[in-house]
Amino acid sequence: MLYGATVTPLLVAYGIGSLLVLLWMAARLRQTPDNLPLWAMTGLVGCWALAFPLGLAADHNTVILGIPPAVSRLVQYGVLLLGVNCLISFFLFSALPAKQAWRRTWLFLVPLAVAVTILTVTTTLIPDGVRTKEYTVTSVAAFWITADVYMAFGFAATGIWALRFARTAHRRLALGLRIASVGLAGIVIADCFFVPAIVIRWNGGDAAPSLDGSAETTLGFYGAVLFLLPGIVLCLIGVTFPAAMTQLAAFRVWRHHLRSYQRLGPLWTHLNARFPEDALHRVPGVGGVHRRYYRRVIECRDGLVRISPYLDGDEELAVALKTALRTDHEQASQQAVPVAIPERDGLDADVEQLISLSEALRVAR
Repeated sequence: MLYGATVTPLLVAYGIGSLLVLLWMAARLRQTPDNLPLWAMTGLVGCWALAFPLGLAADHNTVILGIPPAVSRLVQYGVLLLGVNCLISFFLFSALPAKQAWRRTWLFLVPLAVAVTILTVTTTLIPDGVRTKEYTVTSVAAFWITADVYMAFGFAATGIWALRFARTAHRRLALGLRIASVGLAGIVIADCFFVPAIVIRWNGGDAAPSLDGSAETTLGFYGAVLFLLPGIVLCLIGVTFPAAMTQLAAFRVWRHHLRSYQRLGPLWTHLNARFPEDALHRVPGVGGVHRRYYRRVIECRDGLVRISPYLDGDEELAVALKTALRTDHEQASQQAVPVAIPERDGLDADVEQLISLSEALRVAR
């Protein structure tokens, strides 16, 4: 794209992040090898990871593994355009039956082949010694115009399919897809800015500093600042929104279980001291906040069942429980009686009753 590379630390972080995500997705593919959308997304990340060192070499006009900068730029954008197709395929396989998605995927390969062919021809026409961002050279300008036009086409198609997929997705995913589609629209608009900007530079128009410090047109610079960067941010927010909301919901459940586990402490401490043989911690492999929470709830309820025949019904429950736990009882064959039974069904209602008893037990004399 016209905006080129940003600061080197950001590029390094991008490259490392792409490799880490690629390894993570490859591990997921081993678990679900038939997941076609995951294959498409893995292809996208793989293309990004491969394009990173090639783009870095082309930006610095250096030879890497014997590959000249112009060829590095060609391969970089070849895999980037292929990555755009992988992104399109991700939404196709997510929104359509497999046969129909495969058919449309093959159709999208036709404009990709045309674009890559043009990039290859223009690369061979670049004179020796000319940098890959010398937009005043016709072959270089044609290379970048082709790349930007295809990027605009690919991201526009992705945005359209993201909106179509959002119609049938659940609420959280649908909102994320709509946010991502707005970001994709911003990227498309930015690409549309870059094309006339390249034409202006090709015609010898006035240059202005770009994001990476090279000479670009003012039109291309503002296109990147006003549309490209916000578009990328919105696209990333949209893509990560469903997972982030899921993690937030999981954290809320984790926090609720941790607080309930702590509030059940007084009740569990008394019952565990009286009936230590019922402790589930003797079972190997039981750990984590959620498991400790469920274990404590079960142990509290089991302890109440065992002590319930000896509770004095004339006393307050917390006081009667303390008295019964301090008193030695013969193991008579008495029937258990209901203790701290909630008015409604469900584990949460049961835990609320146990917490109320636990807090009453803490202050009872």
